[in-house]
Amino acid sequence: MALSLSRRMVTCALLAGSFMSLSSIASAFELAEQGKLTVAFTGDMPGSGWQDGKLVGYDGEIMQRIADKLGLKIQPALMEWSGTIASVQSGRVDVMLGTMGWTEKRTKIMTLSEPIHYFKNGIMQSTKTSWDKLSDLEGKKIGTITGFSFIPELKSIKDLQLSLYDTSDAAVRDLIAGRIDAVIGDPPVISYAIKQNPDWNMHFLAFTDNSPDFPLLTGLGQVVYGLNQKNDDLRQKMDAIIADMWKTCEMKEIGARYGLSSDVWFKPVGQNFRAGVDRPADYKLPSCAAGG
Repeated sequence: MALSLSRRMVTCALLAGSFMSLSSIASAFELAEQGKLTVAFTGDMPGSGWQDGKLVGYDGEIMQRIADKLGLKIQPALMEWSGTIASVQSGRVDVMLGTMGWTEKRTKIMTLSEPIHYFKNGIMQSTKTSWDKLSDLEGKKIGTITGFSFIPELKSIKDLQLSLYDTSDAAVRDLIAGRIDAVIGDPPVISYAIKQNPDWNMHFLAFTDNSPDFPLLTGLGQVVYGLNQKNDDLRQKMDAIIADMWKTCEMKEIGARYGLSSDVWFKPVGQNFRAGVDRPADYKLPSCAAGG
């Protein structure tokens, strides 16, 4: 009986210590709302959504796990993509997510997390066509989303007629209606939408080009989280948790629930643009391929 009581006392002490530790971590950051992690997201699946009081989707579920481990409650901030980065910069939100790709330009205005998966850009199009090169876009009516990093590269393609949309849904609707010829969007979002709607008769083909003049369109993409630069300490805490998830291949386990199961999402193939930019010169990208 005495041993049982002693164990209960130790357990209570450990729980109290754990709670105090989490509380201390939570209060250490300069947050939009103390004790809460305000997260900007678009609601585009499979990247992000909000269900039963928690973030869902690939990006969302990972962020929810991070917040839980840091002892922070998620405060959701659903918005269009065009408003997410500005909200982080102004401090209205603490972090943004939604299949955001790493770019050197974004390192100048935010502090960016470790990658949570990789991607290759490509073309959403009718199954009647098989475009997979930049030259296939010449003279075509192409839709993409306002604020996407590769827009300047798209504009430099010969005779390409570009239409900008606030949401992926709006771009896809115009594609289905025949008002545009193709959509260049978030590969996970596009692939997920096509899988959910086979009656659209659409498919997604990744670019086969590897052009140094079009690094954002044809290079290796890294999906990251963006935080206000004043919260680099928070970013480092998040990165430590993300690193552990890569080591155990938890990323791939989560990805399988959202249709991201092949190695292409979890094995970096291509130039590592981050080394020497916002990471040390000898920085290596994390990986989790088949077999762990």
